[in-house]
Amino acid sequence: MFVTVADRVKQTIYLSLGSNVGDRAKNLRDAIAALEKTGVQVVRGSSVYETEPVDYLDQAWFLNMTVEAETELAALGLLHVLRGIESQMGSKKTIAKGPRLIDMDILLYGDQVIDTPELQVPHPRMHVRRFVLEPLAEIAPNVRHPVLHLSAAEMLARTPDNSAVGKYDDSSYSERL
Repeated sequence: MFVTVADRVKQTIYLSLGSNVGDRAKNLRDAIAALEKTGVQVVRGSSVYETEPVDYLDQAWFLNMTVEAETELAALGLLHVLRGIESQMGSKKTIAKGPRLIDMDILLYGDQVIDTPELQVPHPRMHVRRFVLEPLAEIAPNVRHPVLHLSAAEMLARTPDNSAVGKYDDSSYSERL
């Protein structure tokens, strides 16, 4: 189906951002600045959380956050924009779930459910990732998972993930966002 500009609808989206290589806080700021140049309007961001690695444990701790944004980009177009930002910033995914200069994932795209080989929305592991749920529940505790029908706060309360997640204490960070 061909979609013209007039047919596009602004979607509220939630993105997860993470970094554990280099100046982690600067990487998050740079990613948000890059989003603003690509048709993604950031509405608000969570606090920044310092989180222990999950799955691949032999790596530095991450800084993670969630942003709420609006876009007229189609979901797949948004995914390509995120991958382009990661690439432009120099992020390389050499080890699955390994170190990242920047990692950006689509958590929710409106209330849509998308399941293609290239893109799964809602993010297939968001409900079992404390490093995603803590910041998401901070900014949108009542946003609902379109498949599980649970709010972000309910998913956080039920997650089996007990990994360490705590607010990052660089007080100057939020002032620079």
